[in-house]
This record gives sequence, structure tokens and C-alpha cells, in this order.
Amino acid sequence: MNLQKKYSTLLINCEEIVSCYKGIRDFVAFTTHRIISVNVQGITGKKKDFKFMPYSKIQVYSVETSGVIDLDSELELYFSGLGKVTFEFTGESDIVKIGQMIGEKIL
Repeated sequence: MNLQKKYSTLLINCEEIVSCYKGIRDFVAFTTHRIISVNVQGITGKKKDFKFMPYSKIQVYSVETSGVIDLDSELELYFSGLGKVTFEFTGESDIVKIGQMIGEKIL
């Protein structure tokens, strides 16, 4: 699935999707300017809730790597005016790389 093409109408001029992580139905995209979270709703999945979170509003973030028993990793972001947002990733996702990318965007 080419998300850049499929969701190009959501992107601003000169914005590109850097990486994307998909769950069963939902996904989160990290772009050059912000994070786009898509929550697919309803039985048919035609209804979608899009959240756009600019890197500039991130105040604090944390990463939790996967372990032997707990195979999921987590990214917690604290946004001014929004509060805490948590994303869970499979053990296959490189959470350290995601954390580095967030750090580069906000520091």
C-alpha cells in the first residue's frame, strides 16, 4: 500500500511520509512535519478519525523497548494543549529509531 499516494491530500506542500506503522486497522505515519494518527472505525472501516500532531508541540517523550515476555514497544508523547498520547508497536518495529527521529524533530 503506497500511503504517500493514498493520503497525499492530507499532506501539506513539501511534506513527505518518513515512516509508517500499521496495526490491524489503525496506523500512525511520521512525516517530515508531524505525526498523523489514523483510527479506523465502524464495521466497514470507511469511517476514519485523523489526528494531526505537530512535532513542535511535543514537550516530553519516552520510548519503552520490547522485552522477552512483553513483545510490544511503546512511544509516549506529551503534547502542550493535548496531553499524553501513547502508541504501541510490535516487537519488529525499531522503537529506538523512532525515538531518535522524534528527538531530531524537537531538539
